[in-house]
Amino acid sequence: MPRTAPALHLALTLPESDLPLRHRVADALVSAIRDGRLRSGDPLPATRVLATHLAVSRGAVVAAYDELVAAGYLRARGGAGTFVAPEADRAAAAGVASHVRPTATPASGTAPRTPPLRWDLRPGRPDSSLIDPVAWNRAWRAGARPTPADNASAGPLHADLRRALAEHLRRSRGIPADPEELLVVPGVAATLHALTPALGLAGRVVAVEDPGYAEALTAFEVAGARTRAIPVDDDGLDPARLGDDVAAVYVTPAHQFPLGARMPVGRRADLLAWAERTGGLVVEDDYDGEFRYDVSPLPALRSLPGAAAHVLYVGTASKLLSPGLRVAWLLPPAHLRESLRIALEQRGLVVNEVTGAALAHFVGSGALVAHHARAARTYAARRAAVVAALARHLPGLRLLGVEAGLHLVVDLDDEVDDLALVGRLAALGVGVAPLSAYCTAYPRTGLILCYASLPESQADAAVRAITRVLDGIP
Repeated sequence: MPRTAPALHLALTLPESDLPLRHRVADALVSAIRDGRLRSGDPLPATRVLATHLAVSRGAVVAAYDELVAAGYLRARGGAGTFVAPEADRAAAAGVASHVRPTATPASGTAPRTPPLRWDLRPGRPDSSLIDPVAWNRAWRAGARPTPADNASAGPLHADLRRALAEHLRRSRGIPADPEELLVVPGVAATLHALTPALGLAGRVVAVEDPGYAEALTAFEVAGARTRAIPVDDDGLDPARLGDDVAAVYVTPAHQFPLGARMPVGRRADLLAWAERTGGLVVEDDYDGEFRYDVSPLPALRSLPGAAAHVLYVGTASKLLSPGLRVAWLLPPAHLRESLRIALEQRGLVVNEVTGAALAHFVGSGALVAHHARAARTYAARRAAVVAALARHLPGLRLLGVEAGLHLVVDLDDEVDDLALVGRLAALGVGVAPLSAYCTAYPRTGLILCYASLPESQADAAVRAITRVLDGIP
């Protein structure tokens, strides 16, 4: 039976630019994905049909399709056609390009197209200016003092840093850790890509929170794992939703990302019971577990009795100090440590000696404890200012995740287009993130606001700008 190309039901126009035609076609399709005219799973018209519609050569459309397939926006199925890939909408919303865009120096006096952000409240941005420059510079001088080792067959050992981190975990997170058990890695996102091959998760089911950390879902999928979205509620992920076929689950129990729930002790016990019964692995990302306001901190999941055999703990300096440091640490179950260490070294996922030595000095000297105390006081005051401003100007909104971390969520009705709100806020100089961009199978809408770098004196002005946009919602 002859195949019939799907009809074209979207008004697609090519953007005006000096880019090659294939890039302009690709950009038009990405734009359609971004604004919802094309959704995950939708079939694309045949190349000849689209070329006719756009009045361009078929070769340009074929090249555009190939470009978008290579970038992960589309999927080609032999004999079935080309379809919009899962998660393509999130990539489009995040502004991920399918090709390198040429940059040009703007002419003198030419205003930028997008105004700079006056208030950058996007998540994942601690205030690095709170770091004591004297202690920081002293640590880096100490780190640069030794002559680097010349062993090219293995990564740096970071013995001093592992000792300092083991003490930090014992004091701040209640985790008894032997320094020899710790692995030092260059950030969480890069490391997650190595977990699937290192732990034999390819082709197996890995559960992730929904909404959740998009980088984790992408890392597992790209490496060949089969991800399963588990909806979270006010208590985080419910272990009762995990099936016996799940090989691993990625969770943020201390402060669920992005909704901010704290997993209560009952669910923590249920999660460990699931791991013991099924042999499943729990990947605990404690990305900002150090910051708590008005509540007592819960210990890390890894600190509970029996957790050492089933929980791979992930800690990071990204929220505590700076994402630019690119340092994280893993505490895996003993039987997985060696395979994980080898996989990380084979992929070059190691932290250089100078960075490791500098951080070891910063932690070991007590500077990290002093920084944490100063940062926690500052963030608590900034959080209080934002919450108070929201209560004054937008009293009817529900706020999530205000007890911990560096961000909160403004919960919105499902029919609200939070992506459009983000665009309108950016035009007013306010940078926020849409909650929908972190959802997979269970859509929710809202705005994610990181208050870490927002001075208290600016909280009211920033919230008033947000109010101007939210007041326009019909």
